[in-house]
Amino acid sequence: MLQQYTKEFQYNLKLAAPVMMGMIGHTLVALVDNIMVGQLGTAELAAVSLGNSFMFIAMSLGIGFSTAITPLVAEADAEHNFKNGKSVFKNGLFLCTALGVVLFLAILLAKPLMYLMKQPVEVVELAIPYLDLVAFSLIPLICFQALKQFSDGLSMTRYPMYATLIANVVNVILNYLLIFGKFGFPEMGIVGAAVGTLVSRLTMVIFLWFLLKGKEKSKKYVTQIKIFVIESKMVKKIIALGFPSALQMFFEVAIFTAAIWLSGILGKNPQAANQIALNLSSMTFMVAMGLSVAAMVRVGNQKGLQKFTDLRRIAISIFLLSFLIAIVFALVFIVCNQLLPKIYLDVDDADNLIDNTEVISIAAKLLIIAALFQISDAIQVTVLGALRGLQDVKIPTFITFVAYWVVGFPISYYLGLYTAYESSGIWIGLLAGLTTSALLLYFRFNKLTKDLIKKD
Repeated sequence: MLQQYTKEFQYNLKLAAPVMMGMIGHTLVALVDNIMVGQLGTAELAAVSLGNSFMFIAMSLGIGFSTAITPLVAEADAEHNFKNGKSVFKNGLFLCTALGVVLFLAILLAKPLMYLMKQPVEVVELAIPYLDLVAFSLIPLICFQALKQFSDGLSMTRYPMYATLIANVVNVILNYLLIFGKFGFPEMGIVGAAVGTLVSRLTMVIFLWFLLKGKEKSKKYVTQIKIFVIESKMVKKIIALGFPSALQMFFEVAIFTAAIWLSGILGKNPQAANQIALNLSSMTFMVAMGLSVAAMVRVGNQKGLQKFTDLRRIAISIFLLSFLIAIVFALVFIVCNQLLPKIYLDVDDADNLIDNTEVISIAAKLLIIAALFQISDAIQVTVLGALRGLQDVKIPTFITFVAYWVVGFPISYYLGLYTAYESSGIWIGLLAGLTTSALLLYFRFNKLTKDLIKKD
């Protein structure tokens, strides 16, 4: 019985591994950013956290919207329908580019909100110049996402990974040179980190374009396209899938962003600790995201082939694999909860010893809660990927809203600001939201797939 699921593990990992590596690479750069910025002080680390909280919201909308491209391309690929696949790519790229510009402008307009959010003034003043440059990097980032989702839909998951890894190397080198002013470069502090992010994201989109242009399977899709000749029917189809998908990701990312803001109300040290725990949790989440993409592609393929029994079996095999990997990460967080936060801060810095000790203590407690929600987070994101592969997005959007904002956020707000739990209370709310989401989304998938099998 179990073997019908475990026999799919190898192919699932083969498909998901490049996505995981690319996403972990992204998060490793954020880790390196945070470690480098952490050497400047806790105020600088909190400023990057605050600036990135605005970015996370915008990125969630852009990345969430772009995920509409993958199941449509996967379905067209399974049906050998080149015309449809090319139409999805062309119109998807246009919509993602336009969305990137809109989100960049929205962040510029939203900057003054920082002063109204009860954040430490020194943190806000450091965050604003950092955010200017990072916001502009949204445009190449969301263009890259369109290319990546298209590539994933063709099961060519390795090439976005290569582009991401190259970009990460560029980012780390520029960060080192510009944050600290090494080898004659200007010492720019956290603005240097923003320059590194912008240049690396431009590198990423250019590199992936040339890779796809050079590959036989994708060459005809990405060349000779009339980007401004829009097909209204396909645009409507992408928006119908992309808008709810964007909201799904927005609802989840927004509650984690709210956790950053709530932590900022508690002070710069709780905010810095929150950033450490969030960065570590993000790294493990990227593994689940890789499996979510595998679920989206494989379910999309099986939907195109109308093989619904295989579709359900393959999806459940991905959920099971995700669950087992999440248990391993949970154990690592529990065993190493005191050790991991020390990577981010200079524990020998006598001037900041009291601040650093407090940050490490808070972060260690948050990692215990993060260990518990590894499982919930992994299940909800892989099930969501499978539902996107089925092109079922409206009910899951409602589920994610209820889970994060009707269940999770009120718990975070009350326990974080009105009880002695403080930072831990904020993260207990995150745990409640993720667990609710995982359960409700699985019930939705279970019902849909059983209904499809009955009709078949």
